[in-house]
Formats: sequence, C-alpha cells, structure tokens
Amino acid sequence: MNRFDIDDDLVRTLVREQHADLAGLDLRPVDGGWDNQMWRLGDELAVRMPRTEQAPSLLRNEHRWMPELGPRLPLPVPVPVRVGEPSARFPRPWTITTWVPGEPADRTPVTRGGPAADSLAEFLRLLHREAPAEAPVKPHRGVPLAAVTSHFESSADAVGGLDGELRAVWDEAVAAPEWQGPPVWLHSDLHPANVVVADGTLAGVVDFGDLCAGDPATDLAAAWLLLPAGADLRLLHGYAHADEAMIRRARGWAVLRGMNLLAIGRAGDRGLPGGKVTWGPAGRATLDRVRASWRKAGLPR
Repeated sequence: MNRFDIDDDLVRTLVREQHADLAGLDLRPVDGGWDNQMWRLGDELAVRMPRTEQAPSLLRNEHRWMPELGPRLPLPVPVPVRVGEPSARFPRPWTITTWVPGEPADRTPVTRGGPAADSLAEFLRLLHREAPAEAPVKPHRGVPLAAVTSHFESSADAVGGLDGELRAVWDEAVAAPEWQGPPVWLHSDLHPANVVVADGTLAGVVDFGDLCAGDPATDLAAAWLLLPAGADLRLLHGYAHADEAMIRRARGWAVLRGMNLLAIGRAGDRGLPGGKVTWGPAGRATLDRVRASWRKAGLPR
C-alpha cells in the first residue's frame, strides 16, 4: 500500500487557496486514520487528506452518497461539505466534512452496552434500506462468506492460526443460508476506529468510504466488534430482522474482522508501517466475545 504524509503547512495552504472563506479557522491534526490523514478545522469541520492509492475513490464514494444518506441516520455522521481539487501542490482530491465529536472506540471502548446496543440497532435499521442499482459493490464486503474464504485463511495465517471454537464459528457461518433479500446499504467497516464514544456509549459513526450494498450480516458483526460482552443479544433483538442464519453469518464476519484488527495491531507492536497498536486489543476482545456468544446456551448455533 503506497502511503505518503501530508504536513500542516500543506493543508493550511490548500484550504487558503481553494476555500478562502474557511482559511481563518484554527487547524490542528487529529491522530488516527488509515487511508486518510485528518485535521480539525475550527470546531465543526474536518479536513480529510488521502494518503493511500485507494483513498481518493473512498472519498468520492462518501461525497456521492453521504449527503443523501446522512440526514436519515439517528447518530451523527460526517457529511462532506466541500471538495478540494487536485492541484500542482497536491495531486489528489480531498474533502472538508462535518466533525463528529467523541473519542474513537479503539481508544475509549463502549462501556454502557445497553444504550449502545439500542443506538446501534436503530442506526442499522435505518441504514439497511434497499440500495439502488447504482450503489457501489465491494469484493470483500457484503458478499457470501464463501467468496472470502481465501481472505479468511490468509488472515488466520497472519495471526498464527485459529482455535477450534473460532473455526467452528466460521464453518457454521459459511454453511448458513445466504442472504436472499435485496442488497441493502451497508457501512461495511464498523470496527472500533470507525465509531466514536462519549459517556460510555456510541456518539457517532465515521468513515463511510467503504459504503456499499450487500448482506446486512456484514454490519451486524458490530455486535461483537463494538459492544461489550453480553450486549450482542440486545442489539440483535433490537435490530428485529436478524434470523438464525443472519446471526451465524454475522458471527463469521466478526471473526474475520477481529483477525484483521489483531493482525494490524501486531504490526503496530512491531513498529511496522501501517500498524495500529490500539487495534490489537480490539481484535482480541472481538474474538473473545464471539467465543462467549457461541458458547452461551440458548443462542442460535
């Protein structure tokens, strides 16, 4: 993945040249980000600068769809308000969006599981509407789990293999009946770094670059990725449309995403480029919660 860094002076210059009416606002960098580096711009805005090859397409995806989808969602989300055009100073498009206050959940996890489960269930019910034919499709998001088996195996290798329980969860997920409904809108990247927390519960959802259409079970993996142990059932019951097959598929997605977080966290522990030290604990916690859910008597198996 080709990355490069952008400094404060460049961002200030670009804002001044292309959006002069905003140039007087305070600019300060924000830690985090994967495909994009981010700066606060005043109290209500953020500048997102792409630093990977795929980042411009993700920003275009957000700019196309979030003004339409954002207003119907019950949690705060970033909505693009300005576009920065490629120039001699910076050869890629960039955006200015609304700022969503809160702390990323990979640094400040959700502690009030009940309220968070209720908020997330409502968010997903309202997001998961039938998507139009022109909605984006992602090869590793929202698809049947059998289509990502090679990705699963490479992820398992990256974390040193899986125990028998997690393998059983995955096998049950792959064997579950596939989604038969129409493709619905998905965030598709609901992991702890892409939500923010305040007062122990969800305060917003960010980073919609991977927004796409597909199987809602992809997003329901958030029951184990985002919520503390024991809150998964409250989310699944509150969502109301989660049958046994969907829950099995959702657990499978949670195993896959948990492994990805763990692998990226290990890279950060070793000081490797692209590693995120806060993601490792989030990945381990996800896998622990999946195991506990799978073991619990009375849950669909």
